[in-house]
This record gives sequence, structure tokens and C-alpha cells, in this order.
Amino acid sequence: MFKNIKFLLLGVFFGIVMAKAQVISWFRIYEMFRFEAFHMYGIIGSAVVLGVIIVQFIKHSNLKSIDGTIITIEPKPKTYKASIFGGILFGLGWALVGACPGPIYVLIGAGFYGFIIVLLSALFGTFCYGLVKEKLPH
Repeated sequence: MFKNIKFLLLGVFFGIVMAKAQVISWFRIYEMFRFEAFHMYGIIGSAVVLGVIIVQFIKHSNLKSIDGTIITIEPKPKTYKASIFGGILFGLGWALVGACPGPIYVLIGAGFYGFIIVLLSALFGTFCYGLVKEKLPH
């Protein structure tokens, strides 16, 4: 139990950073979807660039996971149809709710308890996807 406390602390730190960077702000998300401000695009773009750098580092450094196995990243098949459909669905949900999955926890922690309904709905949607994923075109 105590060996996982570092992940809880990392999550709390990440939540504080997201709150201070205004990533959880409905107003900032609204600005982004109306193409009125660069704030969120800059944060998302920075995350994408950092993600590319980290993935390249992992691929070329033979890093090991917590259980000691070497981390390998297999190339994914190029299925643009599923990615476009999933991206549209994700974007619509994000625009309607005003939060993507990560900030939902931060918003609940900040006292916006209406987002508990959003969290439960996201979990239900994930459960439903698990039921039908074998029938979907991947």
C-alpha cells in the first residue's frame, strides 16, 4: 500500500499544476473551442511535444517498468477511420461537458461536485465500450 503513495502524491501535484495553469477552467476551454485564445492550444501542443520526446527516449534507452521488464512500444496499425471517429466523439464530449477526463478529478477535488455525474457517466461509457469493442472496427 505504502509503495503506491508516490503515485498519489504525483497525482496531487499534477492536479495542482492543472488548476494553477487554468486547464480546468471552463472559460479557457470555451475560448479554445471558439478559437479565441491560444492558451489551451499552447498547453496541449507542449504536452504533445513533450510526449514525443519521452516516447523517443523510452524507445532508445531500454527503460524498465516497475516490475523489471523492458518497456517496448510496438507500432500501431494505421486505422485513421477509428481515430477520426473517436476524436470527434471525444471532442464533442469535451465541448459539451467542459472538461476532458484528467481535469474531472481535479474539478471534483476543487469542490465542483456536479462533475461526479460526469465522472460516473465517463465510467459508464468506458464500461459500454468494453462490452462492444470486439464488434467495432479497430
